[in-house]
Amino acid sequence: MTNTLPDTSTEAIPDFPMPRAAGCPFSPPPQLRRLQAEQPLTRVRLWDGSTPWVATRHDDQRALLSDQRCSVDLTRPGFPYMNPAFRESAKRGSQPSFLNLDDPEHARLRRMLSGAFTIKRIEALRPAVQRMTDDFIDAMLAGPKPADLVRTLALPLPSLVICELLGVPYEDHDFFQHQSEVGLRHDVTPEEASAAHVALLEYVSGQIDKKLVQPGDDLLSELAARVRVGDLTHRQAASMGLLLLGAGHETSANMIALSTVALLEHPDQLAIVRDTDDPKVLASAVDELLRYLTIIHLGNRRIALEDIEIGGRTIRAGEGIVIPSNTANWQADVFPDPDKLDVHRDARRHMAFGFGIHQCLGQPLARLELQVVYGTLFRRIPTLRLATDLEKLPFKDDGVVYGVYELPVTW
Repeated sequence: MTNTLPDTSTEAIPDFPMPRAAGCPFSPPPQLRRLQAEQPLTRVRLWDGSTPWVATRHDDQRALLSDQRCSVDLTRPGFPYMNPAFRESAKRGSQPSFLNLDDPEHARLRRMLSGAFTIKRIEALRPAVQRMTDDFIDAMLAGPKPADLVRTLALPLPSLVICELLGVPYEDHDFFQHQSEVGLRHDVTPEEASAAHVALLEYVSGQIDKKLVQPGDDLLSELAARVRVGDLTHRQAASMGLLLLGAGHETSANMIALSTVALLEHPDQLAIVRDTDDPKVLASAVDELLRYLTIIHLGNRRIALEDIEIGGRTIRAGEGIVIPSNTANWQADVFPDPDKLDVHRDARRHMAFGFGIHQCLGQPLARLELQVVYGTLFRRIPTLRLATDLEKLPFKDDGVVYGVYELPVTW
């Protein structure tokens, strides 16, 4: 038998997102972990006063993310927006990313990109990614100390890789990195976020125009070809290219930097990564760090299309749902001793890439970049260390993607 949530005063409903504990930058907020233990499916209050459900347990999250009664359509009334900018974008009716489309249209658009991210095709990039990584490390070693690892390696590497894949000039990286960062911050106004989005969309649209005239061997040229035959509108192609450009560098950059901090704070685990020549160990380390850090820390967002009975509750049609994968990734009966970083752990059931039909399309590329960086950085600079105290690092608590704004290191 299921029950709806009883009437509760607004004071009893916790605010979301919740603060992390002081001195614990890697663990999920303690209040969110308590909810997982005591009220795994309950209400939270967002910035706009709305009170969607939050689902904190691994099995509930998988069930909801694979349930097509849970929509990603942020234009539906009651959708749990992350911030005012997301809400204003929905009100304006901006061209939605296929991430915010339900099937069958989502599946149609995703199929157009999936071939570019097969494991075989991404694995063919390994020599190039290795060469790029070595080049950036060479430049860092030749430069001044301390160095900012974000600017010298974590950000430029995935930016260069995605530029090569898309066929975008790398010399434009300062522009799109800045605009992407603005769009992903919580402390910007809707007008600032909109301006950043428009600037990026116009940029990618211009690149599509160039590919229509002079195609190359790249992903934007493939999208332009779809425009030419009528499979996509020009705006749809630009929106898809924009998604790939932003997601292709922002998430990997934050993961590279934050995982470097985590490994430097766990020297026994860093030694395993540094000293191994076994690709399986590196692959395991990638999954464990993805689990441990969960940089998409504010949760996947959905809205119920129908009544859904789950976890002894009934989520009614039209109610929002927040699915924070960091709690699932730290659930003790799924990952024993979850607060322990263990690169030998089998963490493949982690939720860092989401689950279901909307799970991250680019995860093979992210895994490759992380494997190459982990297998190179600490081997080439075995004395790498933080050049400041951990508590002085500027963590991205204000962003959609968690990480650090800068990472001063020395050796």
